[in-house]
Amino acid sequence: MILRVVCLFTAFFLAACAGSGSGKRYYVLTPDGPAPSGGGTGLGVGPVSLAAYIDRPNLIVQQGPNELAVASDHQWAGDLEDNIARTMAANLGRRLKTGNVRTYPWQRDNEIRYQISLDVRQLHSAADGYAVIEAGWRVYQLPERKLITSRSFSGREALGQDGYQAMVAAQSALLSAWAREIAGSLR
Repeated sequence: MILRVVCLFTAFFLAACAGSGSGKRYYVLTPDGPAPSGGGTGLGVGPVSLAAYIDRPNLIVQQGPNELAVASDHQWAGDLEDNIARTMAANLGRRLKTGNVRTYPWQRDNEIRYQISLDVRQLHSAADGYAVIEAGWRVYQLPERKLITSRSFSGREALGQDGYQAMVAAQSALLSAWAREIAGSLR
């Protein structure tokens, strides 16, 4: 009996050590708040395309003018394209006062008035203490798929403090500013 208890305790101890030694941290982009509930103008957000260097599970930090580092223990919690689409959908829904927002792919175009395609060319933080974004978007009127506007957006956001959590918070703030600009083009 004592041998079983010792073996069980040893197994729990080893599992706890292995779990705490991994050091992996996972992050999500966050919207300004939830999208409004209910109806409103139908918005479809997506598809989202990402530059190859950020289309990975790891966060990226620019260390010099032509040097990027991959944060091996700091990763996105899930697919970054999906995280950007959901964050932008919530931000756009709040700004445009509609709860009728979907992310790509959706079932039927006839329920959506505007499709907003997103192209993220840069999204990372730099050693200078700023997060940066360079992106473009296209708005189509559905169901005709008529292009209404095509624009670019770039921005920099100071990190509130050091660390990856501050980096992702600054990137979330950049997505909020981007959504504000897109919403302004639809009013």
